[in-house]
Amino acid sequence: MDSSKIKTILESVKSGKNSIEKALDALKHLPYEDLSFAKVDHHRQIRQGIPEVVFAIGKKIEDVIVIARSIYKKNRKLLITKASKEIYKGLKIKNAVFYPLSGTISVNAPKKKQGRILIISAGTSDIPVAEEAEVTASFLGSKVETVYDVGVAGIHRLIDFKKSIDLASVIIVVAGMEGALPSVVGGLIDKPIIAVPTSIGYGTNLSGLTALFAMLNSCVPGIAVMNIDNGFGAGCLAHKINTLCFK
Repeated sequence: MDSSKIKTILESVKSGKNSIEKALDALKHLPYEDLSFAKVDHHRQIRQGIPEVVFAIGKKIEDVIVIARSIYKKNRKLLITKASKEIYKGLKIKNAVFYPLSGTISVNAPKKKQGRILIISAGTSDIPVAEEAEVTASFLGSKVETVYDVGVAGIHRLIDFKKSIDLASVIIVVAGMEGALPSVVGGLIDKPIIAVPTSIGYGTNLSGLTALFAMLNSCVPGIAVMNIDNGFGAGCLAHKINTLCFK
């Protein structure tokens, strides 16, 4: 529940359209709802500007569905990351959209978007993580553009998208293997860059550690680095930066 919905409830009481009892019923689960196995934070949107998002890995399918329905009931919107097709089918929520590559489920993302976030992936194998970032930022209300498969093995491909790079408020760069692409992009532009290492690569990629260390040790100043495969975190940070640009 966000501040605008709380204002609507309070105004309905003030105008006499709603009773105090009904208003209390609508607000009774603030700041959180205790489901015994989980405590759903309905207050997070008001505190942080980003609602609670369900991370599906490590949870029972039925538990994910119960938590998700609780969030949707109060907020009328929902985001689940690292989800399965089984979770999507079990939700039975109208307007739910499943993105199979990233395992992301989005419900009722705002139609009006603001700003401009650009997401670049080094290879097509990195697209699942890039898609998670895209769906997240879009769900939060940012306009997102994507450019895929422009890694350093064919860096000339990146030059064709110079206009998109120049127009972006913030850029997310997703890369596996040796993780060099964020440094290349960072050396060309003055925009904030969020680097996301992926677990994609051969043996010495070490499930993303090599890319992570390369990004952390970049000689380009001002690059923020997410955890391995954390497209969600990148989408959230990019949205916050993008929002600041338009306040």
